[in-house]
Amino acid sequence: MTDNKNNMSKSYILFQVFKYTIYGILFYDLYLFFIDNLQTSETIFAGDVGLVDYLTVFSDSIDSAAWLLLVIIFELETFIMSDEKLLGFTQWILFFAKAICYFFILYAFYGFVDKLSVLLHTTAFKIDDVCQLVNSQYSYLVSLDDYQPINNTVCKLLNNQPLVQINGSNIIATQQALIEAQRLAWVDIINSADWILVVIILEVDVYLQLRGKLTGKIRKISTMIKPPLYGILFIDAIYWGIKGGPIDFWDAFLWLAAFFFIEMNIFEWHNETESERDTMPNESN
Repeated sequence: MTDNKNNMSKSYILFQVFKYTIYGILFYDLYLFFIDNLQTSETIFAGDVGLVDYLTVFSDSIDSAAWLLLVIIFELETFIMSDEKLLGFTQWILFFAKAICYFFILYAFYGFVDKLSVLLHTTAFKIDDVCQLVNSQYSYLVSLDDYQPINNTVCKLLNNQPLVQINGSNIIATQQALIEAQRLAWVDIINSADWILVVIILEVDVYLQLRGKLTGKIRKISTMIKPPLYGILFIDAIYWGIKGGPIDFWDAFLWLAAFFFIEMNIFEWHNETESERDTMPNESN
C-alpha cells in the first residue's frame, strides 16, 4: 500500500476523484452489459435451455463483475490497506475473494470460446422469400450479440443473398455479417486471454512487493512484459471502436484506465518501499 493518501495536495485529490469516478462508471458499465446480455438471451434461446447456456450468453456480465471485484481487491492491496493488514487473516479473505473472481473470469473465457464455437457451426439456409419470416420467431444477425427481428424492410435486403442459419437457433445471417461476428468473437478471446496474463503478472508483482522482493531483474522483466500486453489490449479497443459497438470500445477504455491506476499504485508503493529502505541505515545511526 502507498502512503500518498496522507498527502492532500490539490493534484492528488483530483487524481483520486478521477480514479474513483472511473471505478464508478465501471459499475454503471456492468449494468449496461447485463441489460445487453438479457436482451440477447431473450432473442437467441429457442426451446429449453440450461444453466450453461445462460452462463455463455451472460459471459460479458459475469466477466465484467468478476473483473470489477478484482480491481477493488487490487485497490485495497496496493493503495488503501497497510502492508501489515494485508498479512494474516485478511490475506486469506482476499485470497478467497480472488479465487472466486478468477473462477468466473476463466469461465467467462470459456464462454467467449463457446460463443465463437456457436458462430462457427452453421448450415446453409434456403428459402424462396425471406419476407415469409416476418413476425416469426426468426431473427437475423447484425453483429456479435446483436440480433434483430426480421421486418418488411430487412427481409427485402436479405432476399437474393446467400444466408446461413446458426445451428440450434432461429437466427439467420448473411455471410458477411457472420464473418464480422466471428472476427469480433476472436477479438473477445484474445482480449480475455491477454487480460488473464496481465493479472497473473500483477499478482506476482503484489506478492513480491509485499515481501520486498520486487527488485532488480524481476521488476525489470515485469516492466518489459506488460507494455506489449497492454498494447494488444489497446489494439483490441480500437478494433471494437471500428467494427463493434460503442459500448465495447468504451468498456475497453475504462478497463485500461482502471488498471493504469493499479499500475500507478504499485509504482508508488515500490518507490516508497525503496525510499524507506534507503533511509533505514541513516535512522539506525
